[in-house]
Amino acid sequence: MTKLTTKKMKIAVLTSGGDSAGMNAAVRAVVKMGILRGCETWIVREGYEGLVKGNTEAPESQNHSTPQGNPINLPESLKDDTLVRNLRFGDGPLLRDGEGDTSDASHSLKGRYIIRVGWDDVRGWMGEGGTFIGTARSTTFRTTEGRLAAARNLIKEGIDALVVCGGDGSLTGADKFRSEWPDHVKALRANGDIGDEEVEKYGHLKIVGLVGSIDNDMALTDMTIGAPTALHRICEAIDNINTTAASHSRAFVVEVMGRHCGWLALVAGISADAVADSSGADFIFIPERPPSSDSWEEEMCATVKAHRNVGKRKTIVIVAEGAHDKNLNAIRADDVKKVLAEQLGLDTRVTTLGHVQRGGRPCAWDRILPTLQGVEAVEVLLTATPETPSYVIGISENKVTRVPLMEAVLKTQEAAKAISEKNFEKAMSLRDSEFSESLEAFMAISTLDKRLAAENDRLRIAIMHVGAAAGGMNAATRTAIRFCHLRGHTPLSIHNGFKGLLNDHITNPSWLGVDNWMTRGGSELGTNRVLPSIDLGAIAAKFQTHSFDALLIIGGFEAFSALLELEEARASYPAFRIPMVHLPATISNNVPLTDYSLGSDTSLNALVDACDAIKQSASASRNRVFVVETQGGKCGYIAALGALATGAVLVYTPEVGISLDGLRNDVKFVKERYGLDVRGKSEGRLVLRNEKASDIYTTEIITKILKEEGGSLFDSRSASLGHTLQGGIPSPMDRARAVRLSMKCMTFLEEQAVRIKGLKDKSRKALKPSAAVITIQGSQIVLSPVGDVEEAADMKNRRGIDPWWSGLKDLAETLGGKTDLMEYVDSI
Repeated sequence: MTKLTTKKMKIAVLTSGGDSAGMNAAVRAVVKMGILRGCETWIVREGYEGLVKGNTEAPESQNHSTPQGNPINLPESLKDDTLVRNLRFGDGPLLRDGEGDTSDASHSLKGRYIIRVGWDDVRGWMGEGGTFIGTARSTTFRTTEGRLAAARNLIKEGIDALVVCGGDGSLTGADKFRSEWPDHVKALRANGDIGDEEVEKYGHLKIVGLVGSIDNDMALTDMTIGAPTALHRICEAIDNINTTAASHSRAFVVEVMGRHCGWLALVAGISADAVADSSGADFIFIPERPPSSDSWEEEMCATVKAHRNVGKRKTIVIVAEGAHDKNLNAIRADDVKKVLAEQLGLDTRVTTLGHVQRGGRPCAWDRILPTLQGVEAVEVLLTATPETPSYVIGISENKVTRVPLMEAVLKTQEAAKAISEKNFEKAMSLRDSEFSESLEAFMAISTLDKRLAAENDRLRIAIMHVGAAAGGMNAATRTAIRFCHLRGHTPLSIHNGFKGLLNDHITNPSWLGVDNWMTRGGSELGTNRVLPSIDLGAIAAKFQTHSFDALLIIGGFEAFSALLELEEARASYPAFRIPMVHLPATISNNVPLTDYSLGSDTSLNALVDACDAIKQSASASRNRVFVVETQGGKCGYIAALGALATGAVLVYTPEVGISLDGLRNDVKFVKERYGLDVRGKSEGRLVLRNEKASDIYTTEIITKILKEEGGSLFDSRSASLGHTLQGGIPSPMDRARAVRLSMKCMTFLEEQAVRIKGLKDKSRKALKPSAAVITIQGSQIVLSPVGDVEEAADMKNRRGIDPWWSGLKDLAETLGGKTDLMEYVDSI
């Protein structure tokens, strides 16, 4: 890999403020990419407090800046900035095992807070929660004297770049530290702590921020590190509360974190298994949008009573810790309990989740997001100058972004200020569009109040599933059906796809009848791969018989193909001249033009869970490679993203394929990598292979080759995950995304129905916009005409032509060490 720097940069990374799942993955990414870019990498223990304390108490006899345990003789010609020269420095196990402050003087981190780390020192960090390097809120760093000490300690170690992972307070401190840096350098020179050479060399401190916050409260980024996992924890807890609540017909008040931001409460209200025997909360309290009435008690009780009156056996109310009424009077969980018990006579319990939300293994997205952001953070530092601002690394849908740090912090603080000034509309406007859309969706699917469309605009809307099952299909269907009841439309559920339509397997579901669909995996309507071309004439006749005014198709590539066939047949069959929309749902994520499909996040989490267990088994054997086969058809999305989330060292996808030369090099790489391990301390390693990566080099053959070539270095086994990647409870992200996208689809159908009514020209060209696929493109949600989607499709291989994730296979293997290590292997 080509190095981007001529002057070796020393990068330190610290975690500050509250811990969040994904921080370890972020540190790992910074360390590995820093090494790959020719930098020295350091960690700072205990956040800013570690910067202030530095290494002044470290015993002089200990040398922890020299690579430890490399079992090979390196040629002198090999530069010392390669991966091989930075494999390990000996302190990684102490950090990972929590033995840094042991009393064993021969190997302890006592008195050492700024520590050099190598590639293997962050081994195994990806799947662990919290932060191994520690975090603390430092009062000393808030003083000028404390920041001066921190500057002295960084210069002492020769560090000129800093990555800070924390919330808005931590990032504000980082920007202030950078702005004061020239003054600190001058003061240190005046005090005689540094010389003229250090003044010239360290005149500029480069800083970049990563947002670690479970509240997802930072402006100008869609997601913060730790928020997806916290949402998982909340939904798991409410899913578990569900059974006891239903058994006793009780009410539960669940308090979640969110002092100034209600994202966790809102999305959990949509996603968690809460209402009656189903999902979604009855009522939520969030800081940005308090109840509008003078009496929140009456407003909540009216909603809960209406739900009970239609037959619900339980009640769930979710309260953000920063909840209040419109006059800023705090609303506590115990207050809500008292009202439910006294005014409605409900047997009510309170559950405060507290720090449970912070803990546990990070979910798939809290491994991928910090990795991508950590990589970008290193790139920002490499190009930073005294004139460029400090950046915070954010994300917009799937696009990693650079945002001026203080702009993001100020907008975040502006939202909190707006709430304190009772300007709730402004507070909502300062959240991203997904926040307001999610709140609107929650109100639509949880309320029994009608917001009827004009009588002439009410539709008979058919809903069907096509293709393989995927997590989130049922959640999207539930949302669509409840939208129909809200607006006065007639929902028509088509069971078993186009086959079922031909057999008149159609029902009119009730509002309560789909109540328990949110957390159900698979397809409640039944699904298969049959397309309308089985008998277009008969399909058109059924459209007429049942008087369909609009059609929602939920599914994968087959659903897209079905919509394409229906749209192309409009010239011959007037029954198809109705608004039709496809909502992508497939674990393969192979629908063209869209970045995400429902079910792909659920599948990634299933893969991560399986691979964590497999890797644990492999590591226990010390020297075992597992070749794991994934689903995905001829699309490598699950394999590539899965490799990034699990730390796999090799990944095979259909887009790239497998060649004999490539396989030979891969075996060579694995052998050399095991040869670099400390004897007796090798780790298990993963190789991910998509099921269609090659017809010749199957999973079995690759496993046998590795086993044969591994000799005494390593063994090899295989595992096929198969349909386990399709099943199970949909992830909270898939549930929330299903609700949001389904709402947009239904609004689209309404709007297009009105437009078509007014058309005099009903030609295919005029009708083109009314047959669309809802797509996520970068930071936007776009209803794309199905013909435009076809232009972006590789129809033969059933996937998109240029997917956004295509470079992640190479990134996963690079972070696995393949690129730099192969350069070293080729040099000897």
